Amino acid sequence: MKRAPTALIADDEPLLRDALARLLAQAWPELQVVAMARNGREAVEHCEAQQPDICFLDVHMPGLSGIEAAQRIGRGPLLVFVTAYDQYALRAFEQGALDYLVKPVEPERLADTVQRLKERLQAPAPDAATLLAQLQELTARMQGEGRTAAPLRWIRASVGQTLRLIPVDEIDYLKSDEKYTLVVWRGDGDKTGEALIRTPLKELMAQLDPEQFAQVHRSVVVNLRAISHVQRGLNETADIHLKGRDEVLPVSRSYLHLFRQM
Repeated sequence: MKRAPTALIADDEPLLRDALARLLAQAWPELQVVAMARNGREAVEHCEAQQPDICFLDVHMPGLSGIEAAQRIGRGPLLVFVTAYDQYALRAFEQGALDYLVKPVEPERLADTVQRLKERLQAPAPDAATLLAQLQELTARMQGEGRTAAPLRWIRASVGQTLRLIPVDEIDYLKSDEKYTLVVWRGDGDKTGEALIRTPLKELMAQLDPEQFAQVHRSVVVNLRAISHVQRGLNETADIHLKGRDEVLPVSRSYLHLFRQM
């Protein structure tokens, strides 16, 4: 009897790992998910131990990214990257030996990926030199395109047992909170909400539209569209007042130049 294909799923968000596993069970019932990894290092360890046919790797994971994990995994399994970037930023993923999925994963797109994977499993694997060259090119292009990628459109946040997809346009401000980032947003009917995520503020800022979001303090990024008015303070500082909110956000001296014309 022919052996069933096997897969590994690596994502630092447990809800997203489970969601992808459920979608795969529907799209490819024969596929056996033999390992789940919380980060890139676990992905490498599980891959060495389980020898799966396919690895689904989240691009952005703590410690060791999906790209770095793929380089260490090297020749063997087929690699599918899972990423929050939209398709304009994903030109680097369009390699002969690789595929990608954009979060949130859509069943129709996953079905296409499954079909390609089935075809690839029947074809000869690429040689190690070819795969290494593709991964090196991918890493270089990812680093080079980080500044030109399309702006982030939504942020995922776990609130209890619920995974929320927060549209970036609805965010009023973000605030660094030790190892976390506080995301404060306004939804339908001006209903407000907030959540802590593990992505550092610096990393988020690099993905936001600079025409819409501005860093005004080392620990605060604000949506310019949410500002009601800015009030100057002492010692070359200022306070930002938001539309429909009581919170007052500080503007430090280093960022006061953003509001020189007020």
